[in-house]
Amino acid sequence: MQVGLVLGRATSTVKHKTLNNQKLLIVQPLMSDLKRPDGGPVLVIDCLGSGIGDTVMMTSDGSALKEMFGIENSPIRWAVLGIVDPTSG
Repeated sequence: MQVGLVLGRATSTVKHKTLNNQKLLIVQPLMSDLKRPDGGPVLVIDCLGSGIGDTVMMTSDGSALKEMFGIENSPIRWAVLGIVDPTSG
């Protein structure tokens, strides 16, 4: 799992069929201090309604992604698992 900051949305007119009707976000992975970047931005699938400026928990676990989306062969590499409550911590 990784924490990240939602930077924006991505739009694609041509994509793998398993990505049809999926919301695509551009997310900046963050270090544990939730401030410093941890690598470059990644493309993340979101089915929880995250928006720009949200801090999210995301996963790249292949078996979790298969279970979440019910898809065996897909180019999905990252997905949102939860939205971090801004009032916590």
